[in-house]
Amino acid sequence: MALNVKILTIFPEIFPGFLGTSLTGRALKENIWNLEAVNIRDYAFDKHGSVDDTPCGGGAGMIMRPDVLGNAIEHNYKGGKIIYMSPKGQMLTQKKVHELSHEDNLTIICGRFEGIDERVLEEYNIEEISIGDYILTGGEQAAMIMLDAVVRLLPNVLGNAASTENESFENGLLEYPQYTRPIEWKNRKVPEILLSGHHENVAKWQKEKALQITKERRPDLLEKA
Repeated sequence: MALNVKILTIFPEIFPGFLGTSLTGRALKENIWNLEAVNIRDYAFDKHGSVDDTPCGGGAGMIMRPDVLGNAIEHNYKGGKIIYMSPKGQMLTQKKVHELSHEDNLTIICGRFEGIDERVLEEYNIEEISIGDYILTGGEQAAMIMLDAVVRLLPNVLGNAASTENESFENGLLEYPQYTRPIEWKNRKVPEILLSGHHENVAKWQKEKALQITKERRPDLLEKA
């Protein structure tokens, strides 16, 4: 069964963007997943397609209206998770990506301005997800990044399912260094152990390097493990 994705946005023309290329684009053409970008302005209540208003209590910027966004959700939601891309959300992890890859339907809200009315999140039990501790101009870019990570895990997207097994974050560690030909380049050589043909020693070296890199760059991952 294909993964069905609906994107609620005020800029539907952005999609599929880079999701229409490479592995994700091929999977889209083969109906391994489906994407529909819905314009939230189509569900506004005035001829101008107004979707935002000033924040109650004052403050900078504008807030996406609950009646307009709610109208868009109710006309397009077909089951599954509703996700709002938000810097306040839980951090996107490989574990969460795996979880989302098992869904049949995803509805993703891309906010703009200063965000969306909190009552929408409460009313529709929306899950907030962040892709990092920084601010983007809108949720569209974040949604694309999340979907790229999810789609590549769907059955028949990657040519070799085993290619994901030792990637960074799959086993709680960062990935070990990778090398290919030529064996010597700019006076730098591929480590001899990788040319030995001794699979057990190679596996041991890879694990040691993964632990070393994780300890140096992301010690927080070791603490979680």
